[in-house]
Amino acid sequence: MFCTSTIKKQSPFETTISCTVCFFHMPSQALIKTVTVSDKMQKGYTYPITEPEGQNFDPEFKPHLTPADMLELGVFGGRYMTDCVKEFPSAWFEKAKLYKGPSPTGDKDLNYFKVAASQPLSVWKKKGWIHPQDPRGWFQWYCRYYMGRRSEDDQRQIGRWKAMVRHIAQIKKGCKPGDTTCRRKQRQALLHWAYDSLNL
Repeated sequence: MFCTSTIKKQSPFETTISCTVCFFHMPSQALIKTVTVSDKMQKGYTYPITEPEGQNFDPEFKPHLTPADMLELGVFGGRYMTDCVKEFPSAWFEKAKLYKGPSPTGDKDLNYFKVAASQPLSVWKKKGWIHPQDPRGWFQWYCRYYMGRRSEDDQRQIGRWKAMVRHIAQIKKGCKPGDTTCRRKQRQALLHWAYDSLNL
């Protein structure tokens, strides 16, 4: 709670008026933006935005790339997010490489390194990597986290992101610095996890 006081006295012949207004800070859904999802894989799911976009990340989570960066570079064969555009800021898609054809796997030539580096969603489901709130997997979680959603699954997903560091170590060990033709599939996979694999 905080209060403000106003004292008004326009002339010697007018009555002095003192007014104190107090404001109470109370949690309110009306003050929190909510997003309602309606796409091919998820309908009726609603989540609150509790943090500013791109800010207040967990101290252990330091991605190199924003979702917009990833989409512009070329990830997931351009197949990801094609029916989710309305959920996220339009600026993310201004330079995005998106696939518009019939193939469920997209087009590997839309990937930055021109190689396929994604496992089928069925594999992710079989391994138990999918949380019901984000049926498309880690990148969907990251997009929503970047938007400002916080959830019970954050620590698990951050842990999975941290585990990808081993691929950076392998590239550094097996490739000459700056040789982006070396281990292209591994570099593409790192892009899918918001790591900058172009400058290794």
